[in-house]
Amino acid sequence: MDTPDLSKLSIDRGTQPGARRRRKLPGWLWLLAAVVLLGALAALRIWTAPPAVETVNVTLAYPAQALTVLNATGYVAPQRKAAISSKATGRLEWLGVLEGSRVKEGQLIARLENRDVAAALGQARANVEVARGNLAQAKAEQVEAANALRRNAELRAKNFIAPATLDAVQGRYDKARANVEATQAAVVAAEANARAAQVALDQTLIRAPFDGVILTKNANVGDNITPFSSAAEAKGAVVTMADMDTLEVEADVSESNLAKIAPGQPAEIQLDAYPGLRLDGVVSRMVPTVDRSKATLLVKLRFVHLDPRVLPDMSARVAFLSRALRPSEKQPLPAVPPAAIVQRGGRAVVFVLVGGKAHERAVAAGRKLGDLMVVDGLAPGQKVVLNPPERLADGMPVEQAKK
Repeated sequence: MDTPDLSKLSIDRGTQPGARRRRKLPGWLWLLAAVVLLGALAALRIWTAPPAVETVNVTLAYPAQALTVLNATGYVAPQRKAAISSKATGRLEWLGVLEGSRVKEGQLIARLENRDVAAALGQARANVEVARGNLAQAKAEQVEAANALRRNAELRAKNFIAPATLDAVQGRYDKARANVEATQAAVVAAEANARAAQVALDQTLIRAPFDGVILTKNANVGDNITPFSSAAEAKGAVVTMADMDTLEVEADVSESNLAKIAPGQPAEIQLDAYPGLRLDGVVSRMVPTVDRSKATLLVKLRFVHLDPRVLPDMSARVAFLSRALRPSEKQPLPAVPPAAIVQRGGRAVVFVLVGGKAHERAVAAGRKLGDLMVVDGLAPGQKVVLNPPERLADGMPVEQAKK
């Protein structure tokens, strides 16, 4: 019996009618699809990620900024200042002040060694007493001679004495009168010598020429003091003092801006040491000389009310105003850059940054002061978003952009 051939029963799928062959997609199409997918994911991530925003602090703006016609810088300087020295030469024996000491006019500040000068003064005063004693003696002799002359004149009128005797008495009187005049001149000379000795003693005593404050101490006890400080290891000025009631601000103003200022013009003075302190000032005078090297004019301003915190050589900024400030205009107001204020729902709002989230706050925008806009409803120091994006909403997390 023959075995059947099973190979004839196999199905040839390659030759099956209607069979479809699968084609592979090109590689560039797969790459394009991947790029589109990654772009979509990146866009989604960017859209859902917290926006990066710039922030700025709410600051205080002063109404004087709207009235400022010119700004300048300068320094505080006393109008009356002196380097106190001695006209005499000697060794400093005593110094009674320190930096910051307040002194009155005529108060003794320091003293040079003066025992030799004091001894000379004592001798001069003794000579005055001697001269005065001689004058008293001479006057007594003149009185005696005058009495003798009168008696002898009476006797001569009665021919009781010879004319020669009267002439001798007259000569004695004339000599006594001349002696009085000579001793009077000696007294004047002795008194003049005594005054010169007193002046020499006074020159060893250094006194304050006016009421003020000691700024610097330039010498110590034991230093040699000379009027012109020409000797080696010698000092000239013992101390430097200033009248603190005459403090003023000296500011350099460009000559091209001189038409904007005038004597009596109000100004606001701000000290770099106290940024929050703003003082009223007035242009007191303008030095009538232009510095050709800098093309500037020195303008001096006095303080309307001098603050005790103002010290010489402090840096100051001056704002020359178009008019004097009213009392209500001296208080600072909260302000932000105009770019921080946007319109949402028909109202002016800002976005305040608190805890990493932007919170929408409605504000009442006021007048513009310089580069800032006055706003109500914000506190100084708060951080607000600058140029808020359109998609920024209340309570949305944000990130601060890196500068």
